[in-house]
Amino acid sequence: MTENIRVFRHNSIRIESEKGMIYIDPFNMDESPKDAAYVLVTHDHYDHFSPEDIEKVACEDTILVVPEKMAGKAKDLSDIVSKIETVVPGKSYDIAGLKIETVPMYNILKPFHPKGAGWTGFVVDDCGKRIYVAGDIDAIKEAETVKCDVALVPAGGFYTMDAVKAAELVNKMQPKVAVPVHYGEIAGKPEDGEIFAAHVKPPVKAEILIH
Repeated sequence: MTENIRVFRHNSIRIESEKGMIYIDPFNMDESPKDAAYVLVTHDHYDHFSPEDIEKVACEDTILVVPEKMAGKAKDLSDIVSKIETVVPGKSYDIAGLKIETVPMYNILKPFHPKGAGWTGFVVDDCGKRIYVAGDIDAIKEAETVKCDVALVPAGGFYTMDAVKAAELVNKMQPKVAVPVHYGEIAGKPEDGEIFAAHVKPPVKAEILIH
């Protein structure tokens, strides 16, 4: 179920799909593959929107997808991508053949990611397999109702929900596979992945992709 998904670190994710390579929030990339068909950005914090790392993965055919309120910042990258598309939360899009749904991305009680900012998580349709990359969230109600096969959710705490809350969320969501991200580097501890996995209940299967 996750054989085509790679988590490099933090929330830096690649999906190898029939539509090409899809990168979400590339950050601190050790490689410069320049093979992205699409780059999706959840919000404008430096550890999610990194122009330096987008340049490492982008090529002349890359489509950059960002929240609408990031349009100004994204314009600075127009020379290294073929096109920039903007999205708003709670919508469905077909972007050059890639079907995505946007899910609101925000904190409930923390100040770091206000709901009014318009940031977004993404559900990517990969040949019928629905892959949800939540971005920096707490256990928000919009995430609870996402229907997906694979859920990549933050588990590092402080800026997002912690590992236990993240497990509680996926237990409600009931994806086939749940993958913890956003821990062990900027926030959280390396062992947060194991804590998350220990609290995920069948039939949901936890997989740790950050090593």
